[in-house]
Amino acid sequence: MPDEIIMKQIYLIRGHKVMLDEDLAELYQVTTSNLNKAIARNIKRFPDDFMFRLTNEEFKNLDFQNGIAKWGGRRQPPNVFTEQGVAMLSGVLSSDRAITVNIQIMRIFTRIRQMLADNTDLRLEIEKIKTKLDNQDKNMEIVFRYLDELLEKQEKPNPPRKRIGFKPDSF
Repeated sequence: MPDEIIMKQIYLIRGHKVMLDEDLAELYQVTTSNLNKAIARNIKRFPDDFMFRLTNEEFKNLDFQNGIAKWGGRRQPPNVFTEQGVAMLSGVLSSDRAITVNIQIMRIFTRIRQMLADNTDLRLEIEKIKTKLDNQDKNMEIVFRYLDELLEKQEKPNPPRKRIGFKPDSF
């Protein structure tokens, strides 16, 4: 299965990267109902940071953003699974397909985490460069201000000097 298909099914909800129960069921080639029954039988394996149910508002928002429209609809909002929840599913669903898909999903989550880390490093480097450039801009401003002052002094004629000392004409 192409990684892009799985990556498109990872959403950011409540600050977590999650996957919907119906998307996982499709990937595992089981019904959403059977997936949720297996979870219900093993609910102790899925604390709130592994799996949570979307609120009606979150689900409507997700439907609107993604254009998800299925005939018949759902009676309740979906369960969503964090990376740890997806990993826990591998212990609940033991088919060869589920194991293979779980390994692929875990690799994708790892790749996403690495991309985010790389982006963070890149952002930090860019911020360092911006800071250096800001400092250089300030230094250049000072240099140009001094140059302007020197040019102004050169352009102004010096007033005649008053001579000091012995004047031979005064005797």
